[in-house]
Amino acid sequence: MLSGGDHDVPDGIGMARLEWTRLPTAEGAGPSTSAAAGDELFSAAAVESLDYEVIENYAYREEQAQRSKFWVPYYVMLKWLFSLLIGVGTGLAAIFINLAVENFSGWKYTATFAIIKHSYFVGFFVYTVFNLALVFSSVYIVTNFAPAAAGSGIPEIKGYLNGVDTHGILLFRTLVGKIFGSIGSVGGGLALGKEGPLVHTGACIASLLGQGGSAKYHLSSRWVRIFESDRDRRDLVTCGCAAGVAAAFRAPVGGVLFALEEVTSWWRSHLMWRVFFTSAVVAVVVRSAMNWCASGKCGHFGAGGFIIWDISGGQEDYSYQELFPMAIIGVIGGLLGALFNQLTLYITKWRRTYLHKKGKRVQIFEACLISVVTSTISFVLPLLRKCSPCPQLDTNSGIECPHPPGTDGNFVNFYCSKDKEYNDLATIFFNTQDDAIRNLFSAKTFHEYSAQSLITFLVMFYSLAVVTFGTAVPAGQFVPGIMIGSTYGRLVGMFVVRFYKKLNIEEGTYALLGAASFLGGSMRMTVSLCVIMVEITNNLKLLPLIMLVLLVSKAVGDFFNEGLYEEQARLRGIPLLDSRPKQVMRNMNAKDACKNQKVVCLPRVSRVVDIVSVLRTNKHNGFPVVDRGQNGESLVIGLILRSHLLVLLQAKIDFQNSPFPCGPGVLNRHNFSDFVKPASSKGKSIDDIHLTEDELGLYLDLSPFVNPSPYIVPEDMSLAKVYNLFRQLGLRHVFVVPRPTRVVGLITRKDLLLEEDGNTVMAELQSTSVRGLLNGRLLGGNAHLERPLLDNLVIE
Repeated sequence: MLSGGDHDVPDGIGMARLEWTRLPTAEGAGPSTSAAAGDELFSAAAVESLDYEVIENYAYREEQAQRSKFWVPYYVMLKWLFSLLIGVGTGLAAIFINLAVENFSGWKYTATFAIIKHSYFVGFFVYTVFNLALVFSSVYIVTNFAPAAAGSGIPEIKGYLNGVDTHGILLFRTLVGKIFGSIGSVGGGLALGKEGPLVHTGACIASLLGQGGSAKYHLSSRWVRIFESDRDRRDLVTCGCAAGVAAAFRAPVGGVLFALEEVTSWWRSHLMWRVFFTSAVVAVVVRSAMNWCASGKCGHFGAGGFIIWDISGGQEDYSYQELFPMAIIGVIGGLLGALFNQLTLYITKWRRTYLHKKGKRVQIFEACLISVVTSTISFVLPLLRKCSPCPQLDTNSGIECPHPPGTDGNFVNFYCSKDKEYNDLATIFFNTQDDAIRNLFSAKTFHEYSAQSLITFLVMFYSLAVVTFGTAVPAGQFVPGIMIGSTYGRLVGMFVVRFYKKLNIEEGTYALLGAASFLGGSMRMTVSLCVIMVEITNNLKLLPLIMLVLLVSKAVGDFFNEGLYEEQARLRGIPLLDSRPKQVMRNMNAKDACKNQKVVCLPRVSRVVDIVSVLRTNKHNGFPVVDRGQNGESLVIGLILRSHLLVLLQAKIDFQNSPFPCGPGVLNRHNFSDFVKPASSKGKSIDDIHLTEDELGLYLDLSPFVNPSPYIVPEDMSLAKVYNLFRQLGLRHVFVVPRPTRVVGLITRKDLLLEEDGNTVMAELQSTSVRGLLNGRLLGGNAHLERPLLDNLVIE
């Protein structure tokens, strides 16, 4: 932007007239037929962009001027307080979900194992009905109470932090549906995880705190309702995402990096401090809960309640000969991950096109059918495997063979003829997902699983995960991805053990690398996933190997398609802006991108009937406001949002009889909070506003309500540069204008450095041009000699 430091600008409108040039026109006509910006980038989409840019209208400036000196400390203190509350709330939600899932699973397995000793078919019936009841509760809650709670929620949250508002994803009922729906879907044995929904849960908690609670359910307070901008809410939602990962994996640093790498598009150092603090609070809350439950106060919740697979006692070192099979694991992860993304994309498209359009009953029936199929497979397949005798275990290991039903651990006795036998396939199927992964990661357990059992489980669970993902239940893919990857990783480990015949090679280490490779090949995460895997396994020595398989798997997966969340976001119609522009944009300019558009402009003083007509006939969310200059030319004085126009039309207090600009009294009629869009609603609609014939004939002066300093770009700027500007600044609208004819000033780095006087409150710009101007004023009569020189002086 250009600015002149030596011009006396009386107000925002005057500033706009000095800095803005005329609107470009497609046919050289007036501004009413111009073809510049002012439209949404994705106006045809069902979603709406967020206003991350500060609207510096008169109401905003008045509010800034009226704030007391205690407002900023209170604002900062409240941000840190909310970071604490987000951490505590997300941690408690994770504890509640894990307690419920572990206890439901414990009761289910205890009852099933007791019954099958007497009747296999009755045990199968009880097991299937138990799972079916939990899954039905989940899908019923989602379809009838909280539709936005379906899926993992990460694509929607990623879109929100990218600047796209999808209605309903952060509501209070979505939070409730996510928590109870996750309990039903995960506890019901579906091939889904609760980690993705926990990220969405943390984001919902953060959003509700940011808006001061839920006004619909009378759970709000005006004392904490000061985060009225989308920018402040975005920061809180970022903290909630990191808290969700930290709660799911007990990986606070991984949560921070996940928010930085995967979901948010905008970052700064102050935000990182708060995100780090929130994740640390979550770690403390979860650790405290686990210590409290360690004494058996939480029912079936035991050591397997939260994901942490300590393999620090596993493989201590590795040889260079093992790097090749480890790289092969990365290739397998990239291939299977890319295939998983493509299959889920096709199935989800088909499901939404032909199945879910038929109504809620079909969605409920689909989820229940998948539940019955999953229960049948997990109950029937172990019968095809022979039981194996228990290995000789160390008495101090704390592991029993077989372990009692309903508890966590290895070696499940499923319909075995002898007491000291176990079924290796049932050991995976008849455990919670956390315990099954712990079994696959376990060290010093050679020959615990046969290759046939692992291959059988890999094929069936992979197929179930593909089919289940996309149903109308809360569904995460972290833990299913870890189970799939650890299965083929352990298979490769078994081959390496037999090929190299070395005793220091652990199959569990290869299972860990397989889990990392599948997640890298599917989700395409690198740094955050690497740190998460190190934190949940408590083995730093494996860091280079995890980095190797992640790099290989991501490179292989990127060759075929995009990551899972990007694919699902596009399928849901969420227009994400990638981190880099497309190559074709480098050969296009800004004018090429908007040459087919017709921008609807509004005069500074508009008739109410004209404004209503514009809002009814256009879906644009931003309109340029023009005024007549001194020479009769049209000048753009700013941008006004559709939501602000709707507020003015509904209030009606700014209507006037005269077609001339209003006086200064209008500034006291509105507060900045009047123009804030509620985070939990779609906002106002033109159909909800009723005006009489007399009111339609009145006028409205828009100048006090426009943003006088929106972002502009010259028409010949490359589209790639516009793309980077749009994404990095979180913009919603950018004006495209012709080349300016006059330079008012030139700002450099030194013009932005302030030098504060310790004895006064005066701040002095360090630019020598400004210092010269101040010196010129002090010289009195010689000031006119300095001013011509200052207009041409630039300090780089």
